[in-house]
Amino acid sequence: MARATPPSHPPEELPHILWWRWRRSPLRRRSDLAQAWVAVGRFLAVLAGIPAAVFLVGDTAYRHHRETARHQAASRHDTTAALVHDVPRHPEPGSDEAESALYPATVRFTDAQGHARTGKAEVEPALTKGSTVQVWVDTEGRITDPPLTAEQVRDRTMGCAVLAGLAVPLLGAAVYRCAVRVLERRNLSRWDTAWAATAPRWTAPR
Repeated sequence: MARATPPSHPPEELPHILWWRWRRSPLRRRSDLAQAWVAVGRFLAVLAGIPAAVFLVGDTAYRHHRETARHQAASRHDTTAALVHDVPRHPEPGSDEAESALYPATVRFTDAQGHARTGKAEVEPALTKGSTVQVWVDTEGRITDPPLTAEQVRDRTMGCAVLAGLAVPLLGAAVYRCAVRVLERRNLSRWDTAWAATAPRWTAPR
């Protein structure tokens, strides 16, 4: 049995197929032309929206993270702390994983007011009790993360800008789809109205 193949269109016919909504035709509806204009508007909006979103979101994110880094640098300081207990050894000492692994451990340190405090810090494996480590402490004497570095501010800013750039075409696709659904519903409503007027003519007399 011969296998059916879908009809193919010559290359010279493809532009006519892709642009059929723009060509005058008895079969073209006003909604078809409206959908074509919506598609053009979506394309132009996305084309202009991507660089605008990247710039605006990136600039806002940079200002936010830069101010956060400044606040953290002003409200945090590093100090020396001593381990209260031994830290477990890594199961695979000397491996790449062991070099990057950190374990939670209790440490003792003195805050900015001279008070002795204890807290939890992430330290390297295999350290013994009494070993000293550097920790960051906030104004309330709590162990915290170090302030954001310039590289971290840049990376977070770029991440926000990239997400904003990706969100624009997705938003454009969602808006386009909603517009198409509205046009389709209007078409169905018009078809129902037209059929209600035409159906009696097709009804066979009894």
